[in-house]
Amino acid sequence: QVQLVESGGGLVQAGDSLRLSCAASGRTFRTYDMVWFRQAPGKEREFVVGSTRGGGVTMYGDSVKGRVTISSDNAKNTVYLQMNSLKPEDTAVYYCAARDNSGSFVYWGQGTQVTVSS
Repeated sequence: QVQLVESGGGLVQAGDSLRLSCAASGRTFRTYDMVWFRQAPGKEREFVVGSTRGGGVTMYGDSVKGRVTISSDNAKNTVYLQMNSLKPEDTAVYYCAARDNSGSFVYWGQGTQVTVSS
């Protein structure tokens, strides 16, 4: 069992940067692919960025490509989402998720709200 807890969200202005954290407990996140999603009000969940276990492959959503990076701190069992040049359309609840070998997203965090004002 893995528990994922996101933090770091808040209210920022357009152009600002923000770093979200996803702390994993119960089991190391390195056995999973780690992915960030977001969901804005009235919209479907959107893929933001994901990294395979060990960081071998990283993929980015089209709407954030060039503005976000994913990183991790193994000692803290934490994955980070660094977001730069934020836009109002980045406003959403951001979730981290862990994907297992079968390709299923087996663990989700509770989400953290990011609001970008213009």
